[in-house]
Amino acid sequence: MKCPHCKEDDDKVIDTRMSGDSVRRRRECLKCGNRFTTYEYVEKAVFSVVKRGGRREAYSREKLRTGIEKACAKRPISDDKINEIVSDVENLLVALEKSEVSYDVIGTLIMQELSKVDPVAYVRFASVYREFREVGEFVKLVEEKPKQGNF
Repeated sequence: MKCPHCKEDDDKVIDTRMSGDSVRRRRECLKCGNRFTTYEYVEKAVFSVVKRGGRREAYSREKLRTGIEKACAKRPISDDKINEIVSDVENLLVALEKSEVSYDVIGTLIMQELSKVDPVAYVRFASVYREFREVGEFVKLVEEKPKQGNF
């Protein structure tokens, strides 16, 4: 594993813990002393994502995680909870047993999971996923989902 600070690949594992479906490892670079965290998980999703314009690309757990992280930015949501959401969505996608999954299915699953965790993260994600153009769309979204999750 390369150190994100000095790019050296000589490190030692300080701590290992289970985190949902993954293993969380705290590491220390033996060159510069920087500490960083890595996650290991079993890669189980082998399918393509059909994007808005019909383009297809390989599913990426990291892209899924990045989208959820952006929605959860500056919210009281732990890294472990984000990992749990990613794993839950990924498990639901794998259970579909399809070789191609629409971006719409993925977005809807993410919105369902975020609505259970944090209303602000849910609205943030929905605004990008549904491409909101005006304030009225935000209001409509909040009015549609008042009984779901933490609303």
